[in-house]
Amino acid sequence: MSLINTKILPFEANAYQNGEFIKVSDSTLKGQWSVLIFMPAAFTFNCPTEIEDAADHYAEFQKAGAEVYIVTTDTHFSHKVWHETSPAVGKAQFPLVGDPTHQLTNAFGVHIPEEGLALRGTFIINPEGVIKTLEIHSNEIARDVSETLRKLKAAQFTAANPNQVCPAKWKEGEKTLTPSLDLVGKI
Repeated sequence: MSLINTKILPFEANAYQNGEFIKVSDSTLKGQWSVLIFMPAAFTFNCPTEIEDAADHYAEFQKAGAEVYIVTTDTHFSHKVWHETSPAVGKAQFPLVGDPTHQLTNAFGVHIPEEGLALRGTFIINPEGVIKTLEIHSNEIARDVSETLRKLKAAQFTAANPNQVCPAKWKEGEKTLTPSLDLVGKI
């Protein structure tokens, strides 16, 4: 069963953000758009490149009214040290969420039981706590956060304009489509 258009399950986790330990929960995510980016573990090879990419785009996510959450199977203590020792991770101003119990990785279907790690999963969640997009892939392939930002804006547009759809490669401000019988076979 797909997680698309399902509500996130209740959770509570510890995170590190801007020099402090904080709590993050399902209620933290509600009321705003949220982007959860799952990574295998701290102190790995590809993960810092993705965090740096997210950090470089963070102002755009905030402008779009969305918070970014990085989730690994480590503890928030590991995230503190990772943030302090990695120049790439040190750019992160968003929460680095620890999931040592695998509650989140299991709930979002990205857990690798035999490794105790997460697959690379990206989830865009609307303000009501409903998953609108998801992408899960193998850990050797890092993501391009600009595509996540594009998907966020498309999800926000279609939420505000329920009679419209965003075509392939749609970017904010471009033409959308109004589904109708007249379009069938014409595109």
